[in-house]
Amino acid sequence: MKRSLVFLLMIWFPVIGKANQNLFPLITNIPHRETFSLNGDWDYIVDRYETGYYDYRLRPSKWGFFRDQKPRNQSDLVEYSFEDSKKMFIPRDWNSSDPELNFYEGTVWFRKSFDFYPVNNERYFLYFGAVNYEALVYLNGQFIGSHKGGFTPFNFEVTGKLKEGQNYIVVKVDNTRHKDEVPTVNTDWWNYGGITRDVLIVKEPETFIRDFSIALTEGKYNEISGWIQLDGINLQTPITIDIPELNKKISVTPDETGRATFFLKAKPVLWSPQNPKLYDVYFSTVGKTMKEKIAFRHIEAIGNQVFLNGKPIFLRGVCIHEEAPYRAGRFSNPAEAHTLLSWAKEMNANFVRLAHYPHNEYMVREAEKMGLLIWSEIPVYWTINFTSKETLQNAKNQLEEMITRDKNRGAIIIWSLANETPVSEERNQFLSQLVMHARNIDNTRLISMAMEKDYHDPFTPSIKDPLMNIVDVISFNSYIGWYDGLPEKCAKMNWLLPDDKPVIISEFGGGAKQGFHGDKNQRWTEEFQEELYIQSVAMFDKMNVAGTCPWILMDFKSPRRLLPKIQDGWNRKGLISNDGIKKKAFFIMKNWYEDKP
Repeated sequence: MKRSLVFLLMIWFPVIGKANQNLFPLITNIPHRETFSLNGDWDYIVDRYETGYYDYRLRPSKWGFFRDQKPRNQSDLVEYSFEDSKKMFIPRDWNSSDPELNFYEGTVWFRKSFDFYPVNNERYFLYFGAVNYEALVYLNGQFIGSHKGGFTPFNFEVTGKLKEGQNYIVVKVDNTRHKDEVPTVNTDWWNYGGITRDVLIVKEPETFIRDFSIALTEGKYNEISGWIQLDGINLQTPITIDIPELNKKISVTPDETGRATFFLKAKPVLWSPQNPKLYDVYFSTVGKTMKEKIAFRHIEAIGNQVFLNGKPIFLRGVCIHEEAPYRAGRFSNPAEAHTLLSWAKEMNANFVRLAHYPHNEYMVREAEKMGLLIWSEIPVYWTINFTSKETLQNAKNQLEEMITRDKNRGAIIIWSLANETPVSEERNQFLSQLVMHARNIDNTRLISMAMEKDYHDPFTPSIKDPLMNIVDVISFNSYIGWYDGLPEKCAKMNWLLPDDKPVIISEFGGGAKQGFHGDKNQRWTEEFQEELYIQSVAMFDKMNVAGTCPWILMDFKSPRRLLPKIQDGWNRKGLISNDGIKKKAFFIMKNWYEDKP
């Protein structure tokens, strides 16, 4: 191939190798910024052979679908058409939107045409709440960046690239599973593909507040501190921080990098599940004010207990997948998040484990507003390729995007970095680096991961994971009575647990088809699941644990679950059916939690 042609192809289709390319640093506090929504109907083309990306020699094609080409005359050959293709409402996963795509994994092209009128001296950023899994993004035929990771936000600056009048965005979305990705090929949830969260254009002045952090100063109840990061051309523009309800207002001037730190004396009402108090905080620069709602609280691990605001708390938890209630698919609006969290509250939960990936920002903010503590995690799940540097970098990036987006959500108390990963030297090094990365970004939360168990004998399990020495909270999943024996085995267990750190049972439970009844020894009946929960909580009463998280709040789709007439593609471990009907075990947990302090 001649040099000129290679150069031409690089202009049209850059080589995609890293987890993320051409990303502008993540802009936070999106719900309280000035935005232009691109949600709504998008045209889409299912491209199983990636015809819109490669030519017939499997080389990137300069005539790809990103050009949104149309015939110039009746003789012109163009073998695709967004106008004549189907439409899909975004945000939504394609599996639940189009019955033909229920099992589909591969490439789908999305296009959105819209009118826009940029204003001089304003900056614009194209923001995606999440795209599963790999996204290549084009604006008006120009490649502007790529992103890997199906559950974290990303944005690109598009100042100067938006035109007066009609514009169009094309996104190539590929949810194909690969061994070296995060998560890897083997998961126990549905691989919902598509643009699954909001798409927005964020408008900001030439110099603006890109990011900030605000919280109680560690170890103090009468001081608030944090930092603010400006972006733009006048990085030493003064910034005002105002908390009217506390009658506190200060002004700070950033350094030459745009960074400013601040401290102010104040004694806010502390956020807790009983009193989820949120304060309006205003950040102002010249001509621009931004509001955020902030929860002030302290979290720490002391001995074998978790302390919230200086008092021990038992974490009455439940695990939740980002599965929409009453229908299959990812939930994509605050109302659906509220429904799931209301069920958790009805069960007397004060804590939710958002498994196994960062959930929609709607979920996190709604939980905080409702008084629910949060465990948030990245999808380092089961058999990740722990020997790959690229996989590690991908995991680090997803971790950083999760923490960057949600660091000001006081309800989040635990960053979790892995689930059920087999112990090995490579795995230990991989996860140790993630622990260090998390602490470098945010050292104000507790760090945990769901670890594996060891057995001295069939009735004497313990935790010997070498990483238990570097996490703050020791967590593990226990399926005694489901995958390990029958429910009566719970009464015979003699757990050997560490007493120098809090221990959380991060999963337990078993499956039942809602409405299927029988003897308590008949698997898949509600009575079997109920008995398993009765025996499980009795076992936990004899263990010195800091919290429990039954698996799981609601049934969810999984291609691993194949038993006809019972599973039919659903993991049936939910305490509530996918139709919103509570199973008998739900009430065991509700009553047990009601008796917990």
